[in-house]
Amino acid sequence: MRIETLGLVMTKYDDRRSNTFLVLWTLSVMAATAAFLFYLAVRVESMEYGYELGRAYNEVSRLREVERVMELEEAAHNTPERIDLIARTLFFMEEPQKERVVGAGKDPRVGSETGDEEAVAQGSVP
Repeated sequence: MRIETLGLVMTKYDDRRSNTFLVLWTLSVMAATAAFLFYLAVRVESMEYGYELGRAYNEVSRLREVERVMELEEAAHNTPERIDLIARTLFFMEEPQKERVVGAGKDPRVGSETGDEEAVAQGSVP
């Protein structure tokens, strides 16, 4: 289509096609940007989960080590030597004298049906 004014010949530009292209191009750029931002958000969140999982594994490892140390301490505190040391130092206990020890009768683990009362009295039966 030609427009003639003042002796100049101008061609009217049909910009409907360029508007369609511009709209589609803008929409595609916006869609690509949105997809990239979504990818970044998912990537960052997965990395945060990975760091959180690593911290949880470290905490579990630390707690296992603490549990192992506590078990060793418990075993050390329950030894007869440790109990004897605490009794003598903290509670000022000592071995009883022979005249203070009173027999309690037959050993309940050994019944009269075995006939080993003499062995129990002599201390040879556990």
